[in-house]
Amino acid sequence: MAFLPVLGLLLLSGCARTTDTFKPRISISSAVGVAREKSFLVDGYALDDMGVTQITVDGKAIPILPGSRKLAHFQFKTLIEGTQGKYTIKAFDAAGNVGVLVLPISVDAVKPTIQITRFEKSGNAIRVSGVAGDNSGVAQVLVDGNRLNITPGPRVEFFAETTGIWADITVIDTAGNQATLRAR
Repeated sequence: MAFLPVLGLLLLSGCARTTDTFKPRISISSAVGVAREKSFLVDGYALDDMGVTQITVDGKAIPILPGSRKLAHFQFKTLIEGTQGKYTIKAFDAAGNVGVLVLPISVDAVKPTIQITRFEKSGNAIRVSGVAGDNSGVAQVLVDGNRLNITPGPRVEFFAETTGIWADITVIDTAGNQATLRAR
């Protein structure tokens, strides 16, 4: 009978209590940073091992979309005044841990620029080169719908060969604004 209290202590020693110290992690799945409109939908997730209990944007609670609370899906609509905005997103778990993400957003409604520096036509073959520019950065250059291999930046030089009677050049900036030029 003397071993029963010792056996009870051995069984209880395996039940060490753990505390939840994992802060929820917030990630944004929609493209943000630079936008071309003042109002758009931000889509994201908050990850927590025990489950997210609440998500707030600038102190106001927003709904958690249906699904797992361990990977809590959320959305909210922006309304930026001026050309700069900032949203503070917080995710809370049951243990009181808080994950915070500050999301800065710039509004860029200015289209990129296209300058043709050289245009050569020989029979049906066309060679075109130029410079694309944008205040927030050039993200893509397309010639006749074909994406060129460029290094994104505020000023991008490009060269392309195509066929036809002209070359349609499209430049897209990081906010999604587009400019098109037909080189002849």
